[in-house]
Amino acid sequence: MVQRRPCGDDEKTLDEGAKDYVTVSSEKVDSANEGKLVYTTGSAATTDILRDNELNVSVAALKLRRVVEIYQWKEETESETKKKLGGSEETVTTYNYVKKWVDDPIDSSRFKKPSGHENPKPALEDVTKTAKPITVGAFTISEGLAGSIGNFTPLVPEEGAVLPETLGGREVRAEGNGYYIGKDPANPEVGDMRVSHEVALPGEVSIISKQFGSSFEPYPAKAGGKIEMLEEGTRSAESMFASAQQSNKILTWILRGAGALIMFIGFSALFRPLSVIADVVPLIGSIVEVGTGFVALLLTVPLSLMVIAFAWVFYRPLIGIPLLLVAVAGIVFLIRKIMQAKKTRMATA
Repeated sequence: MVQRRPCGDDEKTLDEGAKDYVTVSSEKVDSANEGKLVYTTGSAATTDILRDNELNVSVAALKLRRVVEIYQWKEETESETKKKLGGSEETVTTYNYVKKWVDDPIDSSRFKKPSGHENPKPALEDVTKTAKPITVGAFTISEGLAGSIGNFTPLVPEEGAVLPETLGGREVRAEGNGYYIGKDPANPEVGDMRVSHEVALPGEVSIISKQFGSSFEPYPAKAGGKIEMLEEGTRSAESMFASAQQSNKILTWILRGAGALIMFIGFSALFRPLSVIADVVPLIGSIVEVGTGFVALLLTVPLSLMVIAFAWVFYRPLIGIPLLLVAVAGIVFLIRKIMQAKKTRMATA
């Protein structure tokens, strides 16, 4: 995990870290490495016992997570927009209410028609507990590193475990790999819950972070970012940096794609009034609407490329400069096409 900051570049931060880290043994803390970016491996362990007191569950683990599903009313909407003669539009919304198992509580007071579709407040909610301390050899890992532990496995209820008779006024029973809170699992009622537990057990981990006494803290790179990574299993430092680089690239392209989509929606909204005005004759309005969408796409592509190119010019000029040239060429092409169309209309006027 690379901690993000407003300034700096994750790719350069990781490149810097891949060159500057020091390999250390987790069995002994060497003060000579204080403040350095260190890489170490070892067994993550704890003496802490984690408990879910509501269901009388206790386990020796690094993490204990309670997962709750709730049977609730859910509002579903369908909207249909129709164009009317004269250019106006009318949107008709239909509200339907269904009962479903959901992961998050639904606030029924926000329903369009809350009467008869009330969701009671659940007696339990999702919760994750983390053991303290978690050690790796002679080191105690930081909260940030502990947050990266995620090798969860199902925790099956113990046979003969003592359960509370009720929770929130509903019966409690062991059911499958978890618990059912309600009268009848075969005929659920609104407010019933299905509860299960997951645990992250002690095991080997690999860490790259700044040595801080006998613990760790995020390493501030000169590039502006921070490095604090933990992965389950014994991994080489090289593979951890490579994995982090790949994750950052994927996230970056997802954000770029989202930005381009928002830009396209913005341009489409900007040109939409043209189709509404033309809807005095519905057929013409539909044609204009398709045309404005195409223009919005033509504007989005080169402008999105230009934004991406500017971000790369300083850090990856061999990629950024050619991409910037392509973007500029696209904009010039679009301007020429617009000018040609304008001249054609003037000539035929």
